Amino acid sequence: MSPEQEVSHAQELKQKFWNAFKENPVIMVGLAIESGVSRPMTAQFLGESASWWFFITKEGEFFQRFTEDHRAVATYCAKDHGLFAAVLGRLTLEADRNMIDRLWNRYVGAWFDGKDDPNLALLRFDATSGEIWLKETGLVAGVKLLLGADPKKEYADHVARVTM
Repeated sequence: MSPEQEVSHAQELKQKFWNAFKENPVIMVGLAIESGVSRPMTAQFLGESASWWFFITKEGEFFQRFTEDHRAVATYCAKDHGLFAAVLGRLTLEADRNMIDRLWNRYVGAWFDGKDDPNLALLRFDATSGEIWLKETGLVAGVKLLLGADPKKEYADHVARVTM
């Protein structure tokens, strides 16, 4: 693949990630200091930005381990299990009250006693880079293999490292 094709391919997979993420914004988020422990969180986002927000409770274990600024990883699996992603970034406490107002919705409201709930916290995940994988269906992959396709070469077309 030429450098131009690699960039185009990465952009294509990144767009597929965004399409899936908008449809199902639940992602596993973990702090780098926790050695692989992550929890499912529902992301709030504005467009296809590298910043995502998570409403959480200050009473939870995740917030208790959180201080000010952390390296974090978010892992994603699309609803149909056809796309996977691992995204690296930084997680910080969002201090802008306007963001709470802007991102608030009835689903978030179901978990809290309003926007002024003393246990409400908003975290911002600033994504920096990631890796995205597409999974080809078993039938398609099987037919290609029967027709002599090299699985290692085929796989290369289904993964990309991206800047978020």
